[in-house]
Amino acid sequence: MSTVDNIPKNNTSGSKMLQVMGGLGALCALLIVLTYEGTADRIAQLKDEALQQAVFSVLPGTASTQQFYINADQTISTTPSDNAATIFAGYDANGEFTGVAVEASGRGYADIIRILYGYDPVNEKVIGFYVLESKETPGLGDKIEKDESFLANFQSLDVELNESGDGLKNEVITVKSGEKTDEWQVDGITGATISSRAIGAMINASANERLQVIQDNLSVIQNQPKQ
Repeated sequence: MSTVDNIPKNNTSGSKMLQVMGGLGALCALLIVLTYEGTADRIAQLKDEALQQAVFSVLPGTASTQQFYINADQTISTTPSDNAATIFAGYDANGEFTGVAVEASGRGYADIIRILYGYDPVNEKVIGFYVLESKETPGLGDKIEKDESFLANFQSLDVELNESGDGLKNEVITVKSGEKTDEWQVDGITGATISSRAIGAMINASANERLQVIQDNLSVIQNQPKQ
């Protein structure tokens, strides 16, 4: 009897099956890579478009925007540098300055929440709010995107800087629903306490970090750059 005849048929079948499965796995991996490469540019474009629409949403009356970058040396420019933070200046149809859109993020109940808020540096108010990304519980935590009374907090939220200009005069805090007494307080959402508190905390942290830089460089962003 030959050596080949001594090989059990089930081993031969198993080897062929492993080869087929390996080939299918490689093919699937190739298809995933090709799909990602083929759609990456389109996905990035859609994200940029969504972000632009969010800027228009948080800066009422805005007709055009301009990206600026907060550099490590606390200057603002139109040219990005390493680890620079992006902000968006808004202008109306006549080129008049409407405010600055600032991104912030923080831990919510389920995961990280990313938001965009509109800042009026002349009156030192938050004038708009938009949730860019959230995985909060449907029907509860996602009320931060839908609850009209909660969203009303950000039509004129006080974020005035202190006398030295290095932080907020009054910290932004979230209070229990119906207990708001001051313009720097955020009226929370019953049933979504953690999510609504997270929004107040992230705006407070962002405002303390970013607003002084914006105020110090206001002349740079108030006039729309020539294209």
